Amino acid sequence: MGHSKAQKTRTHKRIVSIASKRFREKGLAGFGIAELMKEAGLTVGGFYKHFDSRDDLVAEAVSSAFGGWKRRVDAAKAGGPSVSLAKLINDYLSEAHRDNPGTGCAFSALAAEIGRSHERTRALTTEQVRNDIQLIAGLIPDNDPHAARSQAILTFSALVGAMSLARAVSDEALSREILKTVAERLPSAASAFESEDGAFADQERGTAQDAEAAVDETPR
Repeated sequence: MGHSKAQKTRTHKRIVSIASKRFREKGLAGFGIAELMKEAGLTVGGFYKHFDSRDDLVAEAVSSAFGGWKRRVDAAKAGGPSVSLAKLINDYLSEAHRDNPGTGCAFSALAAEIGRSHERTRALTTEQVRNDIQLIAGLIPDNDPHAARSQAILTFSALVGAMSLARAVSDEALSREILKTVAERLPSAASAFESEDGAFADQERGTAQDAEAAVDETPR
């Protein structure tokens, strides 16, 4: 029984792994259960020994593609290669990532389809988006939490959008230009954002000081 259970677990993981890769390559609607089970070396009937429905498979397959950035950050904390926001941006917007969606980010590969998918898949995606925004915000130095979160949302949205567009266009030169431009502009946008935030903070402090002076000069 122990061997049988372990074998089933390994088979389950293999099915999920194949589905995760193929969904990112072909889309949620572009890869069916029959194709999946054939690639896994199993019968179609065996699918329902592992999943109650296709929606359950999609949720697991999409979820298994999450967490790449966190694994890199955790590895860095354990003594592995260091991780910076600039490094994440450059790696994400690389041609290698563009050309290999099956091993890349699930958001840039599947965001539109996930938006039309089952509630469980959307809930898992929502949680991961929050996690990734928080991770990016943690890599932004010298900023207050609200400003760092705003910049993280901008960065995350720009990365996913740029990769989606770079894959969508048929013009190779334009595709490269999209990736290159966003990779170059994001760091400068972050700097500008910090400067504007600092200027806004200075303006707020100045306004508060003026208000205090006005109170002091008010006849009593």
